[in-house]
Amino acid sequence: MYMSDVVPPEVKPKPAVPAKPPNVGAPSPSSPFPPQGPGIGVGSSAPPPSAIPVPIGSHAPGHVGGHSVGHGVGHGVGHGAGHVGGHAAAHNGGHAHSGSHTSSGGSTLLGYIGIDTIIEQMRKKTMKTGFDFNIMVVGHSGLGKSTLVNTLFKSQVSRKSAGWARDEKIPKTVEIKAVSHVLEEGGVKMKLTVVDTPGFGDQINNDNCWEPISKYINEQYEKFLKEEVNITRKKRIPDTRVHCCLYFISPTGHSLRQLDLEFMKRLSHSVNIIPVIAKADTMTIDERQEFKQRVRKELEMGGIEFYPQKEFDEDMEDKSDNDKIRETMPFAVVGSDKEYQVNGKRVLGRKTAWGIVEVENPNHCEFAQLRDFLIRSHLQDLKEVTHNIHYETYRAKRLNENGGLHPISSNDTQESNL
Repeated sequence: MYMSDVVPPEVKPKPAVPAKPPNVGAPSPSSPFPPQGPGIGVGSSAPPPSAIPVPIGSHAPGHVGGHSVGHGVGHGVGHGAGHVGGHAAAHNGGHAHSGSHTSSGGSTLLGYIGIDTIIEQMRKKTMKTGFDFNIMVVGHSGLGKSTLVNTLFKSQVSRKSAGWARDEKIPKTVEIKAVSHVLEEGGVKMKLTVVDTPGFGDQINNDNCWEPISKYINEQYEKFLKEEVNITRKKRIPDTRVHCCLYFISPTGHSLRQLDLEFMKRLSHSVNIIPVIAKADTMTIDERQEFKQRVRKELEMGGIEFYPQKEFDEDMEDKSDNDKIRETMPFAVVGSDKEYQVNGKRVLGRKTAWGIVEVENPNHCEFAQLRDFLIRSHLQDLKEVTHNIHYETYRAKRLNENGGLHPISSNDTQESNL
């Protein structure tokens, strides 16, 4: 070998950086997560990785609605990495940044690693396990609670759809009745539980009629807590906690009832309350706008916070999106499970003497905005606020009161699930 044939190390050609394999980490054509539809404060771009619904009991990348993936590991079974206290304790002063740079040195990756495939892995896992969503409807009878829930999920999921008779008498006290259904769309399974509260606000004397509802909400927290402190915990703890409470406001056009204010004030710190104005087609457009402004003002004067709460906005993007939603609330909605022919299309609506009120037409009511907000952009965030804020508040209070809960036996666990 001649010396002229030796290539100095410093001038050796650098190895070619391997290109990212095609379709790695990209959703398959049959992906159940289509581009997010237009919602309030939501752009037309595809949903962020954190918008993938992940069940309680598995690891989540972060929040829905544009939140960064840098929140740390979501709330697993142990929930040790959950961010408690202001919805952001695990942020450590800021969001982590994705991309090809590390947070400490900023060194460039020399090739494709495959970190981004974690999203696809989580998607596959979620497809297998499914997830839970529990929604409570509260309001006096005749406001169309069951009809609206059926319209939201485009199926007969309400209590009245499950063997309820029209001649059923109004109960003398507030009752709690829950009905569960498994819905599947695009391969994603969701166990939906609708909790109805017949008898609320229907009595002559409605003093303390919110107590059975508050008791039920806390009982679900207690059931989850007992499963958590058990020595032998289930791989996936059944989640019966109420993630969202739709509170139906009567379309009086005047002001909120004292019962409305009292209920929301007492329960706003234990559950995510979303106020809606029922049967909005009974008001003119001007009456509706004036009533919405009056309701917002009364809630503000009463110090009543509804979801999404301002203190849980994590960054300016969140604040901007949620401010637009808060300015629109309470949503003035119309529900219907009947279809009519309008301009050659079948639409859900209510037929009147002067025309058809189209439920999903944003010019007629705000049902579409409520649906996009509740299901398409903030469903996972509702679950996370429930776990990281409301449940943690209850958990801390219980553990402080009792000096810690003792592990319970398997027999006690079975009894608590009945």
